[in-house]
Amino acid sequence: MCGIAGIINFKSKEDMQDLLRQMTGLLHHRGPDASGIYVSGNAGLAHARLSIIDLSGGVQPIYNEDRSVWIVFNGEIFNYPELREDLVSRGHRFYTQTDTEVLVHLYEEHGTAMFKDLNGQFAFALWDQKKETLLLGRDRMGIRPLFYHQSNGRLVFGSEIKALFADPLIPRKLDTQTLSDIFTCWTPVGFSTPFENINQVLPGHYAIFSKNGFSTHNYWKLSFNGQCDGYQDERSLSEWTEELNYLLRDSARIRLRADVPVGAYLSGGLDSTYTSALVKRNFNNLLCTFSVSFTDSNFDETSFQKTAVKALKTEHRNIRCSEKDIGEAFPQVIWHTEAPILRTAPAPLYHLSKLVRENNFKVVLTGEGADEIFAGYNIFKEDRVRRFWARNPDFRMRPMLLERLYPYIFDQQKGKTKAFLEGFFKKGLLETDSPAYSHLLRWQNTSKLKNFFSSDLQKETDNLNSFIDRFVSMLPSDFMSWHPLSRAQFTEINLFLSNYLLSSQGDRMAMANSVEGRYPFLDHRVVEFATRVPPFYRMNGLKEKFILKQAARGLIPTELIDRPKQPYRAPISKCFFQDQPVDYVEDLLCESAIKQNGYFDPKKVSRLTAKCRNKEGRIISERENMALVGILSTQLLDHQFIRNFKAFPVQELEDVKIFNLLDECR
Repeated sequence: MCGIAGIINFKSKEDMQDLLRQMTGLLHHRGPDASGIYVSGNAGLAHARLSIIDLSGGVQPIYNEDRSVWIVFNGEIFNYPELREDLVSRGHRFYTQTDTEVLVHLYEEHGTAMFKDLNGQFAFALWDQKKETLLLGRDRMGIRPLFYHQSNGRLVFGSEIKALFADPLIPRKLDTQTLSDIFTCWTPVGFSTPFENINQVLPGHYAIFSKNGFSTHNYWKLSFNGQCDGYQDERSLSEWTEELNYLLRDSARIRLRADVPVGAYLSGGLDSTYTSALVKRNFNNLLCTFSVSFTDSNFDETSFQKTAVKALKTEHRNIRCSEKDIGEAFPQVIWHTEAPILRTAPAPLYHLSKLVRENNFKVVLTGEGADEIFAGYNIFKEDRVRRFWARNPDFRMRPMLLERLYPYIFDQQKGKTKAFLEGFFKKGLLETDSPAYSHLLRWQNTSKLKNFFSSDLQKETDNLNSFIDRFVSMLPSDFMSWHPLSRAQFTEINLFLSNYLLSSQGDRMAMANSVEGRYPFLDHRVVEFATRVPPFYRMNGLKEKFILKQAARGLIPTELIDRPKQPYRAPISKCFFQDQPVDYVEDLLCESAIKQNGYFDPKKVSRLTAKCRNKEGRIISERENMALVGILSTQLLDHQFIRNFKAFPVQELEDVKIFNLLDECR
């Protein structure tokens, strides 16, 4: 795993070497092991390396035989040995043992058709010197990030937005519409980012930049085509389960390919325990696992983690996270997420990756993705219950099914609370023909956070109906022919998985401490398999991840398979309001700071913070918790990137390898 950056300028000559060094410096946390820069005419590429494969020979940029094709690469191509063997048989000559070099020769062989052969998680930039063309590519699921800014025949790109901001020509301003989107669905939408005129290459896409302009192209699409309501399949559950076990075992196998030790996250849930069990029992008898626990018992899963460790007999390391730990780390978390967030959940994962690195591991397997592709979230069950309820909205027994989803909030002894919650879930109940039906309640609830926006910001951003229209316009043409469960899953994957889960809680928190996460469930073969699995095997009645649980039986303890679903969460307001005030919180949330930035209403924010302070962070609503984190993270983002950004590397990189071909190109 690494950091990449670069500049392509077709309009004018520029001396870009110093700027590339600055960009590399700002990506040093992604690649502390080595750095390299390529400069040739109107093109410059930069790379910060975290060495995992071919430790001594894989310094980038990497080139082809005649040095006409150059690449900087972030990620892993897991099937590179098989691809390399085929390329060698076709006459290509390799000078390293890296997976990166495979991409150079694969491009020579197939051009942009190369992506269909790749099994990996990646973002790369490939410069074809003869054609004067830049190719940017990103993996199918959007595991690795890739951002760019284009203006007047000049393109600047990087693994993180901070690298782009090293360039003083790029203006730094928050994108208010994206801010509104985050305060609606938690994430940016489409190719947008929290910053104006900074875009991302979408998952499953590549982009081409030449003198003729900039264009993006889709090479892979997530689709549940053919899974209509009432879908049937003749294959038995055991046949589906057998195929799933084979795919996941092979996915885990190729994700162990590395010249450094590979560990695993172990939360005590089904997903991480299952992937760890596959590795432990099939490939690695010395697996080291890592977990995070909480001093607050409401969020702690220590007992389940101990059960998993005992069953799998792994070498285990744990870090215990307090509210103070989360509060103190939060500014660093936002520096790495580069986006406002509505939960503190990334902060414990930041501490977890630090634990991994302190134990001299660079690579960990994780269980992310299983909930999205095998229907593990309550939002999918909620959609099913509400659709069932909508068939007979006056039948009193049907809404009682919601108590099975949220037993911790439905207290039968509190009739008023129960009636309120039933009323909440009944909102929009009959709008089952809406393409956004599965997520309408979440968006309606979250969008109320925008009541904290300043009056100016409320006027210049979309309302909820406009947001929904925008979302619907991006859906596949056959979307409404899919099974309702498939529609809900597509929505969750398309909006939430890449832009939040794999970014703020995945790539960014791991790479903050120079750790690479690998995701067996997000092998595209597993994802495509999941789209073919009949809906009743993904979610059987209200039993989530039904087929995955069947596959795991006999491999991991039954109590971990059948345990109640506990979403990963972390403490919120209590992290920022304790006995001793947290300095940056007071500074950023005071009325003058709120008024100066202009994103939020100072009076409303003051009332919220006073309530948090008086209750010491306790007993405030979930919506108030989310509002607090959203406001604070936005203020931090403005403070770090707009008002106080230093466009210089953190340290001088004296050992950068320079490939400077300017003279010979003139």
